[in-house]
Amino acid sequence: MNKQDIKNLKKRYLIWLYMTTKEAFDRFERKFTQLDIDTFMLFEMEKELKGAYLPDEKKALEKFINDFRDYIAEKEKTCLKLKYKGKLIDPEFLFLDIKLEAIEKAIVKELGAKALDEIRAFYESEMIQKISRGTKHK
Repeated sequence: MNKQDIKNLKKRYLIWLYMTTKEAFDRFERKFTQLDIDTFMLFEMEKELKGAYLPDEKKALEKFINDFRDYIAEKEKTCLKLKYKGKLIDPEFLFLDIKLEAIEKAIVKELGAKALDEIRAFYESEMIQKISRGTKHK
């Protein structure tokens, strides 16, 4: 096996490590980022509801907005249970955070900083494609 073959094996392993670890880490973080967006959307919908609709329309729309508010509250409870064990952060979350940092350092050491940027971009592209494939049939 020549040096390029060894480098390719290391690269594939580092990409696999990054992809699997980042996806596991994102399972924790994504719901919190979703909450930020959901809360903003709720605020915007409530603002729209206050001034733009007739009383009969408002009443019907308020049910949907209240359901969305309940959905956000339930998601927040789920998030907190996922990331925290009691008052402490879940050890798995901490481990994944530390592991991801170590993988990124290993990528930079073995392949360079540019490769880390490329792998991050590749991961993002893969996740967007995964979302796209999952929503095509709905």
